[in-house]
Amino acid sequence: MAKKEKFKTMHNVFDHFTNRVIDKLINEGHFEGLQSPLFVGKESNVFSALTATGGYVVVKIYRLEVCDFNKMYDYIRYDPRFPRMKRNKRDIVFSWAQREYRNLLNARKAGVAVPMVMTVRDNVLVMEQVGIDSPAPKVKDAPPQKPENFMGIVIAQMKLLHKARLVHGDLSQFNILNLDEQPVLIDFSQCSDLGHPRAREFLERDVRNVCRYFAKLGIRKEEEKVFREVIS
Repeated sequence: MAKKEKFKTMHNVFDHFTNRVIDKLINEGHFEGLQSPLFVGKESNVFSALTATGGYVVVKIYRLEVCDFNKMYDYIRYDPRFPRMKRNKRDIVFSWAQREYRNLLNARKAGVAVPMVMTVRDNVLVMEQVGIDSPAPKVKDAPPQKPENFMGIVIAQMKLLHKARLVHGDLSQFNILNLDEQPVLIDFSQCSDLGHPRAREFLERDVRNVCRYFAKLGIRKEEEKVFREVIS
């Protein structure tokens, strides 16, 4: 089997609708086909994918049947960008993927270190691969060698998000990549505008998660002080 054809067949674990979406993205030249699975979460599967130039992109596929639709809806219903979203599974998942795409664009525009997004179609999001030769690992798998410096950069990134009127909402060692001792924030579908009625709660949770993780690495900062620094 030709190499390209081999990559094309590796997405057959998905439903017919998702397979058609992937085929359209392949035909449009965004990538040759799915390669290696990078992560399987509650809501999505994340793959590396080979491009025509021999590089790699990351393809995030939101599953249409096993997501927590009620949780998604609770985030999206306060988002003014989706005023006409219907409360059915498919519309919610499509909006969730579109939401991550837009949040990543806005975060990057604000100067936050996040993956560059290329396109989104229905329940499939295509992004740059963070890391040239291989994907950058998550902090949970590759703790920083200089945790105090790394934590300071993470807090600075949270501050940039806040200035852009955004809060990540699920920030932790599971959603931060370690790219040569530089943090890159990922997973922005739950990222919310500060106008969300639970925005403060989300930010407090982000701060708590970050402080607790770095405390395990010997860097202890008071959560209240970090919170005030982020919103200052």
